[in-house]
Amino acid sequence: MRIVVETDAGLLHFGATTLPCAIGRSGACGAADKREGDGYTPLGVWPVRAVLLRPDRGFDPPSGIAWRWLRPDDGWSDDVADPAYNRPVRHPHPFSAERMWRDDAHYDAVLILGHNDRPPVPELGSAIFLHLRGDRPTEGCVAIDRTGMASLLSALTPGSTVEIRRHIGDRPSLG
Repeated sequence: MRIVVETDAGLLHFGATTLPCAIGRSGACGAADKREGDGYTPLGVWPVRAVLLRPDRGFDPPSGIAWRWLRPDDGWSDDVADPAYNRPVRHPHPFSAERMWRDDAHYDAVLILGHNDRPPVPELGSAIFLHLRGDRPTEGCVAIDRTGMASLLSALTPGSTVEIRRHIGDRPSLG
């Protein structure tokens, strides 16, 4: 499945569905210009590597893609000095790492996007996810509401991608 994010319009499209979405607090930038902590969402086509779900928050696991339950000690390294940079880690962790088990519900359902991960290059950005939307822009991820996420999870297929682009105008072909 192809998921398209139009950053200038703040819209996410998949199949016949269009949803409002949030992007990074700084807007969008080319992937080569993305830097750790800059708040930009990287433009490009990113494979959906896997899905993480909080078991106590009511999402049904997707059937067409790899997934696993989140655990309270799950983290994601965002420290450029960490040999595990832009990789999942377990807390406590000796380097800076984002906590994936959160009270604010943003990570109740997370699509891990294949940005800067094969291999990860320090400073080029970590933890670029598609997750649940709060009331503010993200730190560089794409975020949608809970209802949209439930629909998206049920539509995922092997080889699903997220294309993040600036385009405003006619709805793209989502074949």
